[in-house]
Amino acid sequence: MSNSIVHILNNDCPHCLKGKVFNEKSIFFNFGFPKMNEYCSHCNYKFEKEPGYFFGAMYVNYGLTVAQGIATYVIAQFFFKETFDLRIIPIIAVVILAMASINIRLSRLLWIYMFKNYSM
Repeated sequence: MSNSIVHILNNDCPHCLKGKVFNEKSIFFNFGFPKMNEYCSHCNYKFEKEPGYFFGAMYVNYGLTVAQGIATYVIAQFFFKETFDLRIIPIIAVVILAMASINIRLSRLLWIYMFKNYSM
């Protein structure tokens, strides 16, 4: 399990663990919509199994975004006197927007790794 997390964060191919899923070397600190490789450069593994394969990754992305919003609220509430201060909402929005690019890449990688063939 911990090996899978390391490979997900390193943007490694789920089949051979040597090629890259995205064109970028790191999934962090890249802005814009991600550019995925269609096949692994090392083992020729096809990442998108069928049309619409990554629609499920949208649900993973939603879960990541909600978790980050809740975590931001929990951390930010310590800096305000009232339990719910309206100034927390823009803080949450900024964090969600800043993390959007990373979340797209991370949710697709998680989706690929959830459905990889573990019997090999």
